[in-house]
Amino acid sequence: MDKAIYIGMTGASQNMAAQAVQANNLANASTTGFRADLIQARTEQVEGEGFETRFYNVLQPNATDFTQGPLMETGNELDIAISGDGFLAVQTADGSEAYTRAGDLQLTAFGELVNGSGLPVIGNAGPIAIPPNQKIEIGTDGTISVLEQGQGAEAITAFDRIKLVNPDTEMLVKGSDGLLRRNDGVPELADGAVRVQSGFVEASNVNVVDAMVEMISLSRNFEMNIKLIRTAEENSEASAQLLQVR
Repeated sequence: MDKAIYIGMTGASQNMAAQAVQANNLANASTTGFRADLIQARTEQVEGEGFETRFYNVLQPNATDFTQGPLMETGNELDIAISGDGFLAVQTADGSEAYTRAGDLQLTAFGELVNGSGLPVIGNAGPIAIPPNQKIEIGTDGTISVLEQGQGAEAITAFDRIKLVNPDTEMLVKGSDGLLRRNDGVPELADGAVRVQSGFVEASNVNVVDAMVEMISLSRNFEMNIKLIRTAEENSEASAQLLQVR
């Protein structure tokens, strides 16, 4: 059997996988703080008898595009957007620490500060819980100031500080939940140089037009690989007919 069939097969399967990644990017084009996935591939030679003329592609683990997305003003005192590099720390369901750019924060009925996905935001001593209050302010360094109920405006005090980190992005891996974690599992130390803007959130960094163009290109590549498989099959059938004893 012609090795071209395997070339077409691997090309078609990898194109389908790449289309799934792009479809996920498009689905998250309006997700706050989302970081687009990048597709990586390498070529591998097909081993066997004959000339070394056949190569197929193998997808690598997806990379992440850390380009900053556009900032959108919301006017909500709890919303924050990170200025420049950095992430805010949240606690996942298993109690571990993860990082995100999604700063659409809110308070639960019990005063817990959570992000839009309902994950607790981490402060100086763990997840942040804010007492009943009249007003909350978040400073540029992540400091949360609270004016408790029944107090005058002059009584506003610093209550806690959101854990802001700035790890080396080469050490970060993105999970299926869209959150980033260090590849060694060690919690990142807080970085006092990270700054936030209150009243803003960062939109997804997915470029919808580019993603759509890539989807079209991948679809055409898929069709080309299917055509290669069919051509190799037709050539194989024609060769078999020529070799038949008449």
